Amino acid sequence: RDLGFDRSMYMGYVRDDRVCAYPSMAAVLNYEGTPEYTLAAVLTDKEEIGSVGATGMGAMYFENTMAELIACVTGEDKPLTLRRCLQNSRMLSSDVSAGYDPNFASAFEKKNSAFLGRGICFNKFTGSRGKSGSNDANPEFMASLRKIMDDAGVAFQTAELGRVDLGGGGTIAYLCAKYGMNVIDSGIAVLSMHAPYEIISKVDLYEGYR
Repeated sequence: RDLGFDRSMYMGYVRDDRVCAYPSMAAVLNYEGTPEYTLAAVLTDKEEIGSVGATGMGAMYFENTMAELIACVTGEDKPLTLRRCLQNSRMLSSDVSAGYDPNFASAFEKKNSAFLGRGICFNKFTGSRGKSGSNDANPEFMASLRKIMDDAGVAFQTAELGRVDLGGGGTIAYLCAKYGMNVIDSGIAVLSMHAPYEIISKVDLYEGYR
């Protein structure tokens, strides 16, 4: 449903994580021209329970798919080629972030929070109880992303996912960071995450797609 006097927001169930999966898929499908590098959107299951099982990010299907692709293109099936490919990749781990809610201000650090209507959100580091179970993007990767966004005129913000020792964190990025690739959590700010009605800004969704 539309929400707000200006209808600037969406309200619905399971915005986490449809509002990141949809723009990720749409951006790849609508890409115009030939990309300089291989472009992929990986949609994975079981994220909320630890990315387990054959369809979770902890499974081998991503590695296997990349190995098959390399074999089709180069005719090689050397493990080292696959490792180099994964290490030289860059990834946006697309998951929602917690939007600042003044009704529950004690759960946030206001100066490091995501706000609705300010564009896609990048979380340099995530993790519960500080940085436990975290991925931490390096500053060089952060700088390259800022330049890409600035050059394209994409609105973005940086934040942490809730106050330290209280907030949660991403659950996918660290699984791919183990390959040595540059990974950062990025996504749409959500109010009332995991509630029957979650709320997002339409502007943020569009900027995420861009």
